[in-house]
Amino acid sequence: MREKTEIYSHIDHTLLGQTATLPELFRLCDEALDWGAASVCVPPCYVKNAADYLSGSVKVCTVIGFPNGYNSTEIKVKEAERAILDGACEIDMVINMGMVKDRRLREVEEEIKAVRTACRDAVLKVIVETCFLNDYEKEALCRIVDSAGADYIKTSTGFGSAGASEEDVALFAECLKDSNVRIKAAGGIRTPEAADRFLDLGADRIGSSAIIRGEYL
Repeated sequence: MREKTEIYSHIDHTLLGQTATLPELFRLCDEALDWGAASVCVPPCYVKNAADYLSGSVKVCTVIGFPNGYNSTEIKVKEAERAILDGACEIDMVINMGMVKDRRLREVEEEIKAVRTACRDAVLKVIVETCFLNDYEKEALCRIVDSAGADYIKTSTGFGSAGASEEDVALFAECLKDSNVRIKAAGGIRTPEAADRFLDLGADRIGSSAIIRGEYL
């Protein structure tokens, strides 16, 4: 198993509950600083607070179209633009699942491209919510995320019926083996040991609200 410090350097330390408060946000930032997290992933309304508090010491990530993904493309673009202005340097967007189920895959790609443009130089992670997908759709979305120019494909919001699975991360890794797209596993990953297994399977980032928090319990 990797050293904990290495594992933590891959974690997007996350606070996305509906009742998240400013004191909880500042605690999250302190924990990320203490343990060397890759980023803090926070609600859009708290991006500026986190960016001001951290002053570049830890990356600030936020979510758009979250958690259901059915906002219009125009709204997702505006959300991304606002988040970048507020200090986010990483954006996790949720795709429109209805478009996927309708096989309107070109529209899914065009939406990702629009958000990619809005993100400028920021990292873009695309949440595909694997619990709602069959393998054909997962493979198709790997190709779409790659073609659209996103930086990561992400398994889950953590608000769906299931989170990350080892099988899905392995599938993504195989589909993207010749691509520059990286993998973020998120949803239900609560221990360093579990995170280590996902890293072994090909994940580069781990979204978790529990792993670093566990150091304080």
